[in-house]
Amino acid sequence: MPDVKTRIAPSPTGDPHVGTAYIALFNRCFAHQHGGSFLLRIEDTDQQRSTGKSEQDILNALSWLGLSWDEGPDVGGDSGPYRQSQRTAIYREHIQHLLDKELAFPCFCSSDRLTELRREQMVAKQTPGYDGHCLQLEPGERKRRMDSGEAHVIRMVVPREGDCRFDDMLRGEVSINWAQVDMQVLIKSDGLPTYHFANVVDDHLMGVTHVIRGEEWINSLPKHALLYEYFDWESPTFCHMPLLRNPDKSKLSKRKNPTSINYYQDMGYLPEALVNYLGMMGWSMPGGEEKFSLAEMEAAFDISRVSLGGPIFDIEKLDWLNGRYLREDLNDADFASRFVVWASKDDRLHKIIPLIKPRVERFSDVVGLASQFIDGVVPLTPAQFEHKALSQDQCLRILQFSLWRLESLSEWDRDAIETAMQTLAAQLDLKIRDFLFPLFVAISGKAVSTSIMDSLAILGLDVARARLRNALSVLGGVSKKLAKNLDKEYRVLGQAEQPD
Repeated sequence: MPDVKTRIAPSPTGDPHVGTAYIALFNRCFAHQHGGSFLLRIEDTDQQRSTGKSEQDILNALSWLGLSWDEGPDVGGDSGPYRQSQRTAIYREHIQHLLDKELAFPCFCSSDRLTELRREQMVAKQTPGYDGHCLQLEPGERKRRMDSGEAHVIRMVVPREGDCRFDDMLRGEVSINWAQVDMQVLIKSDGLPTYHFANVVDDHLMGVTHVIRGEEWINSLPKHALLYEYFDWESPTFCHMPLLRNPDKSKLSKRKNPTSINYYQDMGYLPEALVNYLGMMGWSMPGGEEKFSLAEMEAAFDISRVSLGGPIFDIEKLDWLNGRYLREDLNDADFASRFVVWASKDDRLHKIIPLIKPRVERFSDVVGLASQFIDGVVPLTPAQFEHKALSQDQCLRILQFSLWRLESLSEWDRDAIETAMQTLAAQLDLKIRDFLFPLFVAISGKAVSTSIMDSLAILGLDVARARLRNALSVLGGVSKKLAKNLDKEYRVLGQAEQPD
């Protein structure tokens, strides 16, 4: 096998996801098992959603897990730059090559036309997709409109007949009819590339030999294969990993399971245990051992052992495995040392002390007052939500709306949280004291505690989200029908759509 190079290419548009770590782990193991290299590339062409903070969170989270990379924006390498936002000139050169060969074309269609086209196709029960309208323009007309500065995107030419056939390392030959493949936008109207175009150009120029990614990208592979053909480049080997699943077999989602790596770090999981657990997602050691190190996984790695059945991400199994690491791998001194490091994360103790100090009469009071900041999901009962001015249904409504509002915050700090909660209370026509009651119970386990705004700011969104969901479950949960009704009511309040 030639020099192997794999990559992980996260988008810095949110929390570092356990799915990113899962794919990074298998890419790293495959590359290192074959004596190759593993690179990290930041796919930040979505200028509206990409942030420097999200990028740093991703780098920090993967580093915490020990999933280091051989090339990347922070460690350098011979294939940089490793941020797509810094590679614009490269994409401009390559798209011009496709335009010159008439393998791509400018599309001037308005969003209104495209929306109407999609509506008509849906009514006719056709596969939604671009109809090739601007492909019919004369070359001179295209050039004139481009030179005049008319807004446009660049789309790729796609065959309309036959099948695209390609090999997948785990699935063998896969065939997709070209009629199901849209004339993909390659360059957006802002001049930046879409994922599909930048992904192919970067993988080729960076020497990636094996693309190991989630199975959700299978239907996009014909577009990528076609670009390799258009550029006359050798295609890498593709491998599409099974998606992580919730216990109910649905795709792993933060609506049903904590998905942020930060959550697991905040909750006190050991990174080696989480990596071990991700390694068990659809793969197993030859001897069937359930507890193994990253080095042991790399040494024994064989990608053909990956099972295509959707691996279940089960928190209870992770708890069991993490407990083994705590008991078996840490002596008492190590346990104490790592506990102190965890408890002090992000200067947590110094943030907590000003909140509990006014209530303390002796040091022994500290444990009870500070427990909410180091607890996981606090135990609750429906009786704790009994309130003279609120029914339990109203408490559930407040908690669900608050969760959606908190998830929509672009900045997580006390002022932003307080503004969001006060605004929501006013929109619900509730006194702030009554509005905050179910939040106090959900977050602290008590009707009265330290400032709820400070508590939320210190705990962070991941832990807050887990506690709010736990409270909703204790109150009977939110069925699909109820969620739909609450969603309609929430939108009437004039708020943004629920986060994905």
